[in-house]
Amino acid sequence: MSERFQCISPIDGSVVAEREFASDEAIDSVLSAAQASEWSALPLNERKDAVGAFVDAVVAAKDALADELTQQMGRPRRSTPGEIGGFEERARRMIELADACLAPLVPPAKEGFTRRIVREPLGTVLVLSPWNYPWLTSVNAIVPALLAGNRVVLKHSEQTPLVAERLGEAAKKAGLPAGAFAYMHADNAAIARVVADERIDHVCFTGSVEGGRAVHRAAADRFIAVGLELGGKDPAYVRADAKLDHAVENLVDGSFFNSGQSCCAVERIYVHESVADGFTERFIALANAYILGDPRDEATNLGPVVRERNARAIQAQVDEAVAQGAKAHVAAPYAGSERGAAYLGPQVLTNLNHSMTIMQEETFGPVACIMAVKDDDAAIAKMNDSRFGLTASIWTPDIERAAVLGARLETGTVFANRCDALDPDLPWTGVKDSGRGATLSPIGFEHLTRPKAFHLRH
Repeated sequence: MSERFQCISPIDGSVVAEREFASDEAIDSVLSAAQASEWSALPLNERKDAVGAFVDAVVAAKDALADELTQQMGRPRRSTPGEIGGFEERARRMIELADACLAPLVPPAKEGFTRRIVREPLGTVLVLSPWNYPWLTSVNAIVPALLAGNRVVLKHSEQTPLVAERLGEAAKKAGLPAGAFAYMHADNAAIARVVADERIDHVCFTGSVEGGRAVHRAAADRFIAVGLELGGKDPAYVRADAKLDHAVENLVDGSFFNSGQSCCAVERIYVHESVADGFTERFIALANAYILGDPRDEATNLGPVVRERNARAIQAQVDEAVAQGAKAHVAAPYAGSERGAAYLGPQVLTNLNHSMTIMQEETFGPVACIMAVKDDDAAIAKMNDSRFGLTASIWTPDIERAAVLGARLETGTVFANRCDALDPDLPWTGVKDSGRGATLSPIGFEHLTRPKAFHLRH
C-alpha cells in the first residue's frame, strides 16, 4: 500500500487534502504514457491552440483556485487571484513568442548548399515546483515545454497538491492528447528515481539550494540538462538621489509580500548614509501598518508563514542577530500573532554586519535588514558579498548610473526602481548558488529544445 501525505493549512491546522504517493507501478505508467504520446508530432499551430485552451481552463476557475491557494499555503485571499493572473500573462506571452522562438534559423545563403538549424523537443520534461508560488513557478516551464513539443510530467510540493490536480484537469478539458501532460504525487526518494530514469530528458527544478543539489546528484550519471531556480538573498541599494517614498513603498512590499516567502524577496537593503535615517524611519512605520491575521479576511495583508517549523527557523535567525548586536524595530509579539506560531509579524533589523547569519543565508520570511553605506562602491561590494545571485535592485532616478552599477552586480536580474517582479519577455535566471539555466523569454525556449543542423549539398 502506498504511503499517504496530508496538506495541512497554516491558517488553522486543518487538513486541506490527503493523498497517496504514487506507487512505482503508477509512476512507470505515467512515464511510459509520456514516451508514447503523439504530442510532439502535432504541428506548432495545433500545440498553440491546445495550450491556449489549457490556459483558458485554468483562468475560468480563477476564483475557486484563489480560494484553494489561500487555504493551502496561507497567502491573503486579496492577493491570490493575482497569481492566477500572472499565470495567464506569462502563458499568453509564451504562446505569442512561440512562432519566432521555434522557427528554423537560416544562415546566409551559400551557393550549392541548403542550410538551416531546426529546434527539436527534448522529449519528456520533469517539472518540480514549490509551494510558495505554485502557479507561477510551474507555468514558467510547463507552457514553453509543451509549446516546444515536449511532454511534461509535473510534481508539485505536498503543500500545494491541489494545484497539480487542477492543472491536470485543465489539460483534460483542453483536450491535450494522452501522455502530453501528467502529474504525480511522489516523495523525494521516488523523484530521485524518476530523475535517473532514461525516459526523462530534462528537469526543471524550483526550490532550495539543498533540493537543487539533490536533483543534480540524481541526474549525475546521465547526460541531461537540469534547470535549477534556487534560493536568493536579494539586495537593494537606495542611492542618495532616490525618491524615498517610492522606494520605501516598493521595498516594504518586496520584503513582506507573501510573508517574504519568495526566492526574489528583498532581504538586504543598503541605503546611502545621507538618507538612511529617513528611509529607515518610513520603512518601519509602513511595516507596523501591516495587518497580520486570518488570510481569508479581506483586511488581512499579511498571512501566516507556511509551517510552524518555518516560523521557528525565521525567528531563530532574528534572535541570533539581535544577540549579536542587531536592533529589532518592530515589537514582538506583533498584533495578530496570538493566532498561532505560524503567524509571524514583519521585522526590521538595523545595526547589522555581514558576519551574521541573517545577512548571509536565505531567511524566506517577513524580515528586512537595513544597512547604511557611504557610497556606490561600498553598496556594490556589500550586494555582491553573498553566495546567492538571483535579483538586485537599484533605486535612483539616474537610469544611466543604475545601468553602470548594474553591470558590476553578480546577479541574474538587475532592477531599477522596482523589485520582486518577473517580465515574461526577459529570462528568469540566477548565478552562483541561485541556480543555472533560464526560463521565460526566447532564451527559455532554448533550454527546452535541442538544435539540429541540416547541411545539404546540392
